[in-house]
Amino acid sequence: MASACSTMKIDTIPINGQDFLVEEYFAGNTRAHGIVLNRGGSPIRYFKVHIEGLWDEQTRTLTLNEDFIFDDGEISQRIWEIKRMEKSRYTGTADDVEGVAIGFSRGNALNWQYTLNIPWKQRTLAVQLDDWMYLQDDVLINRAVMRKFGVRVGEILIAFDKQNPTAD
Repeated sequence: MASACSTMKIDTIPINGQDFLVEEYFAGNTRAHGIVLNRGGSPIRYFKVHIEGLWDEQTRTLTLNEDFIFDDGEISQRIWEIKRMEKSRYTGTADDVEGVAIGFSRGNALNWQYTLNIPWKQRTLAVQLDDWMYLQDDVLINRAVMRKFGVRVGEILIAFDKQNPTAD
């Protein structure tokens, strides 16, 4: 169902000369800054993320501990278990992800699709994410479009930085 949300296809987008390997980029410490946008494109929340990644070559699994701090004081954590299936395919699970996330990479780009359960008005809302990541030098740029019943409900923009992961 999530794959029906994407209008771009990984095999047709332009790429640069870099290869984005999730397990290499996220190994160790990474920082990120993000913005949640409403369906009209206006910012509704800002956040920072500190990420610790541990790659296990034997199981071909990357464990990502993501610690979020939102501008309104909310603190949350997501722990991903991301498995490299083959050269250009990944799967992933996390407590707030329904089922299994599926990712396909090509060159410097990765398309990651999954259903995320997010808190909303004292309940949980399942939204489908069409998540695109693009590596440029040491910076990873991420754009995720959120949909509910096929209707766009928001977007998340994130910039990941390996250059100086401990600085704010």
